Amino acid sequence: MDQQPTAQLVDLRALPPLPCPCGVARRAFAERTDFPATVHLTSIDQNAQVHFHRRQTEVYVILRCESDAAIELDGTLHPVRQGMAILIPPGVPHRAVGQMEVVIFCTPKFDPADEFLGGPTPGGPTD
Repeated sequence: MDQQPTAQLVDLRALPPLPCPCGVARRAFAERTDFPATVHLTSIDQNAQVHFHRRQTEVYVILRCESDAAIELDGTLHPVRQGMAILIPPGVPHRAVGQMEVVIFCTPKFDPADEFLGGPTPGGPTD
Protein backbone atom coordinates (compact mmCIF):
# COMPACT_ATOMS: atom_id res chain seq x y z
CA MET A 1 0.00 0.00 0.00
CA ASP A 2 1.30 3.49 -0.89
CA GLN A 3 2.06 5.76 2.02
CA GLN A 4 0.20 9.07 2.12
CA PRO A 5 2.44 12.14 1.73
CA THR A 6 2.99 13.91 5.02
CA ALA A 7 3.24 17.58 5.86
CA GLN A 8 6.63 18.82 7.03
CA LEU A 9 7.65 21.87 9.02
CA VAL A 10 11.20 23.16 8.52
CA ASP A 11 12.98 25.93 10.38
CA LEU A 12 15.09 27.25 7.50
CA ARG A 13 17.40 29.16 9.85
CA ALA A 14 18.24 25.90 11.67
CA LEU A 15 19.48 24.16 8.49
CA PRO A 16 23.23 23.93 7.87
CA PRO A 17 24.65 26.91 5.95
CA LEU A 18 26.24 26.02 2.62
CA PRO A 19 28.42 28.35 0.53
CA CYS A 20 26.98 29.34 -2.86
CA PRO A 21 27.82 31.95 -5.55
CA CYS A 22 25.46 34.37 -3.79
CA GLY A 23 26.67 33.94 -0.23
CA VAL A 24 25.21 31.29 2.10
CA ALA A 25 22.20 29.06 1.41
CA ARG A 26 20.14 26.84 3.71
CA ARG A 27 18.24 24.33 1.54
CA ALA A 28 15.09 22.41 2.44
CA PHE A 29 13.08 19.53 0.94
CA ALA A 30 15.86 18.02 -1.19
CA GLU A 31 15.04 14.58 0.23
CA ARG A 32 11.29 14.77 -0.51
CA THR A 33 10.39 12.59 -3.50
CA ASP A 34 6.81 13.93 -3.48
CA PHE A 35 7.83 17.61 -3.89
CA PRO A 36 9.39 18.85 -7.16
CA ALA A 37 11.46 21.74 -5.79
CA THR A 38 13.89 22.85 -3.12
CA VAL A 39 13.39 25.95 -0.98
CA HIS A 40 16.44 27.97 0.04
CA LEU A 41 16.89 30.68 2.63
CA THR A 42 19.84 32.57 1.18
CA SER A 43 21.87 35.37 2.76
CA ILE A 44 23.41 37.32 -0.08
CA ASP A 45 26.61 39.24 0.49
CA GLN A 46 28.43 41.99 -1.40
CA ASN A 47 30.53 39.47 -3.35
CA ALA A 48 27.73 37.56 -5.09
CA GLN A 49 28.93 36.09 -8.40
CA VAL A 50 27.15 36.01 -11.75
CA HIS A 51 25.97 32.46 -12.43
CA PHE A 52 23.33 30.56 -14.38
CA HIS A 53 21.61 27.20 -14.46
CA ARG A 54 20.96 25.09 -17.57
CA ARG A 55 17.96 23.16 -16.22
CA GLN A 56 16.75 24.90 -13.07
CA THR A 57 14.24 27.71 -12.81
CA GLU A 58 14.49 29.90 -9.73
CA VAL A 59 12.10 32.30 -8.07
CA TYR A 60 13.71 34.77 -5.67
CA VAL A 61 11.43 36.32 -3.03
CA ILE A 62 13.06 39.31 -1.32
CA LEU A 63 12.56 39.15 2.45
CA ARG A 64 14.80 42.12 3.28
CA CYS A 65 17.42 44.15 1.46
CA GLU A 66 19.38 47.38 1.45
CA SER A 67 17.70 50.41 -0.10
CA ASP A 68 20.05 50.30 -3.11
CA ALA A 69 19.76 46.52 -3.70
CA ALA A 70 19.33 45.20 -7.23
CA ILE A 71 19.28 42.02 -9.23
CA GLU A 72 21.39 41.67 -12.35
CA LEU A 73 19.62 39.68 -15.09
CA ASP A 74 21.37 39.16 -18.42
CA GLY A 75 23.75 42.03 -17.57
CA THR A 76 21.00 44.55 -16.72
CA LEU A 77 20.53 45.84 -13.17
CA HIS A 78 16.97 46.01 -11.81
CA PRO A 79 16.22 47.69 -8.47
CA VAL A 80 14.52 45.41 -5.93
CA ARG A 81 12.74 45.95 -2.65
CA GLN A 82 11.28 43.84 0.12
CA GLY A 83 8.32 41.73 -1.01
CA MET A 84 9.32 41.47 -4.68
CA ALA A 85 9.53 38.15 -6.54
CA ILE A 86 11.83 37.51 -9.51
CA LEU A 87 11.40 34.57 -11.92
CA ILE A 88 14.73 33.43 -13.41
CA PRO A 89 14.43 30.84 -16.21
CA PRO A 90 17.26 28.45 -17.16
CA GLY A 91 20.12 30.08 -19.08
CA VAL A 92 19.69 33.58 -17.63
CA PRO A 93 22.92 34.85 -16.02
CA HIS A 94 22.05 36.47 -12.72
CA ARG A 95 23.31 37.76 -9.39
CA ALA A 96 21.96 39.79 -6.53
CA VAL A 97 23.70 43.10 -5.85
CA GLY A 98 23.87 44.35 -2.28
CA GLN A 99 23.19 42.58 0.97
CA MET A 100 19.82 40.88 1.18
CA GLU A 101 17.98 37.86 2.46
CA VAL A 102 15.84 35.91 0.00
CA VAL A 103 13.84 32.74 -0.21
CA ILE A 104 14.57 30.89 -3.44
CA PHE A 105 12.25 28.26 -4.92
CA CYS A 106 14.27 26.07 -7.26
CA THR A 107 12.67 23.61 -9.68
CA PRO A 108 13.62 20.98 -10.48
CA LYS A 109 15.39 20.41 -7.18
CA PHE A 110 18.72 22.17 -6.70
CA ASP A 111 21.64 20.32 -8.25
CA PRO A 112 25.14 21.73 -7.71
CA ALA A 113 26.18 20.26 -11.08
CA ASP A 114 23.72 22.72 -12.70
CA GLU A 115 25.36 25.86 -11.31
CA PHE A 116 27.80 27.62 -13.64
CA LEU A 117 29.77 30.80 -12.96
CA GLY A 118 29.59 33.57 -15.53
CA GLY A 119 27.09 33.46 -18.38
CA PRO A 120 26.33 30.89 -21.07
CA THR A 121 28.25 31.15 -24.32
CA PRO A 122 26.23 33.31 -26.73
CA GLY A 123 24.40 31.02 -29.13
CA GLY A 124 25.50 28.01 -27.08
CA PRO A 125 23.23 25.41 -25.51
CA THR A 126 21.46 26.14 -22.23
CA ASP A 127 20.12 22.64 -21.76
